[in-house]
Amino acid sequence: MLRRLLIRGVHLLEAPDRPPRRADVLIEGGLLAAIDPLPEAETPEAPRSFEGEGCWLGPALVDPHSVLEDPLLGRAETLASLAAAAAAGGYGTVALLPWASTWRDRPERLGLAWPAPLRLLHWGSFSRDGLDQDLAPHGDQLEAGACGLAAGPALPPIDLLERGLRLGEMGDRPVLLPARDGSLARRGFVRERVEALRAGWPLDPPGSETVPLETLLSLADDLPALALRLMNLSTAEAVERLARLERPPLASVSWWHLVADSGGLDPVEEGWRLVPSLGGPQDRRALIQAVADGVVAAVAVHHVALDPEEQLLPLDQRRPGVAGHGLVLPLLWEELVGRQGWRPEQLWQALCWGPSRFLALPEPTLAPGSRQWLLFDPARAWCPAEEADPSLAANRPCRERRLQGRVIASGLTDPAGWAVAADLPS
Repeated sequence: MLRRLLIRGVHLLEAPDRPPRRADVLIEGGLLAAIDPLPEAETPEAPRSFEGEGCWLGPALVDPHSVLEDPLLGRAETLASLAAAAAAGGYGTVALLPWASTWRDRPERLGLAWPAPLRLLHWGSFSRDGLDQDLAPHGDQLEAGACGLAAGPALPPIDLLERGLRLGEMGDRPVLLPARDGSLARRGFVRERVEALRAGWPLDPPGSETVPLETLLSLADDLPALALRLMNLSTAEAVERLARLERPPLASVSWWHLVADSGGLDPVEEGWRLVPSLGGPQDRRALIQAVADGVVAAVAVHHVALDPEEQLLPLDQRRPGVAGHGLVLPLLWEELVGRQGWRPEQLWQALCWGPSRFLALPEPTLAPGSRQWLLFDPARAWCPAEEADPSLAANRPCRERRLQGRVIASGLTDPAGWAVAADLPS
C-alpha cells in the first residue's frame, strides 16, 4: 500500500477566490497532510515521490443532481456501484433526485448513505409519488435531511406548483424545477434545429423549454424569497433569456449538452436520447458561453443508468439519459480547456464550486486534513472499453474512444489503486 506520497510541483486549485499556483503536496494514507511548506519528517519512512509537472490537484467534484432507480437490487446501478463510479471520477458529493422505482418522497425513504469521505445528499420530492397530483410532505422531508425539493422531469401543473411554493415550507432551501413541458415536446427527442431536420430525427421545439421557463421566472418574481433552481437548461433561447435578467436564478446544465450536439454526434453513437432533448451546435455554443459567463451556475452529471437489456431497445422506446461520472472531467477538459481555451479554474467553478452554491453548500477548498481532493493528469491517455468501470450502466458514451485526461489519484479511493492509474511506485 502507498502510505506516503510526495507530489512535487503540482498545480493547485485551492479555492474559488485564489489563483492557481505550483507547490509540493504531501499525502498520507489518502489524507491531504500538508501543502508547502512541508513539515520535517517525523518518521524514518521516506515518502514516495511523484513529479506533478502538468497535473492539477483540486477539491473533489460536486454533482448537483443524478438518478438512482434501485439502490439495492438495481441491474443498471446500485448504491455501491454508483459510489465507486463517482469516486473513480473524482466526485466526492452527489445529490440524488427522488426519482426511483420506489419514489423517495417521505422521510423514511431518504436514508441512503455512503461511507466517508464520500457524501450522498437527497433532494426531497415536490409531489407525492412523483405523480404531480398531490403535494409531498415538504417540511417532513427537509427535517429528515433533504437538501431541498425537486420535481420530476417535467414542470408540475401550475396550480399544484403555485400552491406548494406559496405554502413556503421549504423556507430558504433550494427548489429544483425543470423548464420543460412534455406536451409541447410532441414526443420529439432531438431539438428542432436544421441538423435534426436533415437527419430526420423526431423534433422537440424550443418552446417546450422556453414557455415553462417564463412561468418559472414569473413565479420567481412573485416570490422573491424562493430559492429557485432551474434544472438542465438546454437551448440557446433559454440561456439568452436568463442573460437578460439582472439576477437570474441559479441554473444547471447536463455535461453531455456541453460535449455533444445533433450536428456532430454520429447517428449510431450513444447519447441521442435525453431529457431535455439534445440540441444543435448553436445550443451547445450558447450553453458553453453561459457557463463561462456564470449565467448557468453548475454542470450536472445527471447520471441516468440503463441496464444491458434496456439498452437493446429501439432508441424511441428506451428511457432517456446517459451515464458516466468517470467521463465528465476528461471530456470537459478536452472540450473546454483544450478546444475553447478555458482556464482550469473556470472548469472547477463549473464542476465543483458552482454546484456547491447550487446546493446551498459551502464552496470546497483544498486544505490539509481533507480527503476530498483529486489529482488530474490532462495528458494521461486511456480507453473506457479497455478499463474495468465500477459503474454497471450500459449507456456510457464514448466507450471506444481514446480519451486524453484522467483522475489518477484521490482521497476518495483506496491508495492501493493509485500505482496502477498513475504509474506510481507501489
